[in-house]
Amino acid sequence: MFVDERIVTLFKRNAHQTLTYWSVFFSFGLCIAFLGPTILDLQCQTNSTLSQITWVFFAQQFCLLIGSSIGGIFKRTLFSALAALFVSALTISVIFAIIPLCNNVLLLAIAMAVSGFAMGIIDTIANIQLVTIYQRDSAVFLQALHFFIGFGALVSPLIADPFLSETGCGNHTGNETEIMLHHRNLLRNSPIAAHNINESSLPHEGGESNVHYAFWIMALINLPVPLAVLFLMYREQLLPCCPGTPRLLDKDELAMENQQGAEGSEGEQKEHAAGGHGNIFSCCQNDNLRGLPVSFFMIHILGGMVLFMTDGIVGAYAGFVYTYGVSPPMSLPNKTAGYLASIFWGAITAGRLLSIPLSYRFQPVRLLMFNLAGGIVTVLMLLIFYTSTTFLFVGTFLCGLFLSSIFPCMLAYTEDILDYQGCATSVLVTSAGMGEMVMQVLVGSIIQTKGSYSFLLCGMIIACLGFIFFIGLLLFHRMHRNYLTGTTKKSAMVEEPATEQNGSAQTEQKAEPESS
Repeated sequence: MFVDERIVTLFKRNAHQTLTYWSVFFSFGLCIAFLGPTILDLQCQTNSTLSQITWVFFAQQFCLLIGSSIGGIFKRTLFSALAALFVSALTISVIFAIIPLCNNVLLLAIAMAVSGFAMGIIDTIANIQLVTIYQRDSAVFLQALHFFIGFGALVSPLIADPFLSETGCGNHTGNETEIMLHHRNLLRNSPIAAHNINESSLPHEGGESNVHYAFWIMALINLPVPLAVLFLMYREQLLPCCPGTPRLLDKDELAMENQQGAEGSEGEQKEHAAGGHGNIFSCCQNDNLRGLPVSFFMIHILGGMVLFMTDGIVGAYAGFVYTYGVSPPMSLPNKTAGYLASIFWGAITAGRLLSIPLSYRFQPVRLLMFNLAGGIVTVLMLLIFYTSTTFLFVGTFLCGLFLSSIFPCMLAYTEDILDYQGCATSVLVTSAGMGEMVMQVLVGSIIQTKGSYSFLLCGMIIACLGFIFFIGLLLFHRMHRNYLTGTTKKSAMVEEPATEQNGSAQTEQKAEPESS
């Protein structure tokens, strides 16, 4: 059988809790992917430039990091964990509903910051709760958990696509953005542009975008998620109106307390390896870091830099591939370009499914090498065939496919190097989040000033830097392996004389009674 019967039995035993946590991660994915295809409509809604609207990405990612860092506060009790998930999922629905009312970029950034904070709490709690339920068997369920991020991110652009504006901004005043003027000047002789301009001068002049319907639909689609969390709280007798039944958390805590004496450190390592939500500040203050070699620290730094670059590409590509598609030289219709984000997230979802069987057959370092090289070749081909609409869609799919499994492979690789000791996962998760946050702002600003072609150039430079950092990681891995080998030999040499001394002492003790 493809699935172990024991895993199936565990899932059946905890199906309600597991499905609820998976559904909450669907909300996470739904909220993380809608900005890309709707960015130009939101830009028109807020009367902002592209460089200004990119700070909305920054606000979301920055607060997501904060939410992930402090989300562990709510893991103490099952009631607090589920209550935090309920409030966070409900907050996402509310944010979807009020986004159409944000008429300036500051209000939109505040709304996205609140949603990012809620997403960070969801990210932390859902991972930790699944680890608590399944313990050593949590890897498969965590893979499925992150699949639902991709599923939600796939659905979000598909919902937005029918409501995207065909002509961009209808406000032709002095506040019109520079990038729209640039597009109009470059496309003045284009038949598609002439068709769009003729249409925009009639019905769209002074009109409003219909994208607000997409946000209200997403709010309704997401609404069953907090209701599912509330129903789980009801089933677990955690609501104030249903007292008297022992809470499951008490049983979980009792079991965990019994295991802490023998497996306390192992449990912490599993939590880091699976969810990656350890406190990075406590890692930096760890007294056990004293006396460690340079290679130990460089593995953390270079691994973090690889994810800083690759996750930065994911965030920038998902955020601006739509903008690139509607800009010269592609000049795709807005609705056609809206499918690019869906294809990208669909490829990431498919890649995460494929990585589950591949991880059993190939070592993480081989998968990392293949994915990084494939990402570079794909972006290079996009640069070469920059006028091909067909290859833009094919390259978008391949780019998402190659980038999808880099994050989990890097976690497995670095933790294996360090023998699950240290805080590699915390460093890598933080670095990945910072990469998405920084690269979205940086690439958006460059596209605003240098033009749409710089989008692919930025992707190529970032991908090459990520590969260079990975080569450095391989070199320091070898250095660290040599250090561990030398340490093992020294400890063996110390143990051998001690064993010989103990043996001679025992011989003398036996000889003394005989002589007496």
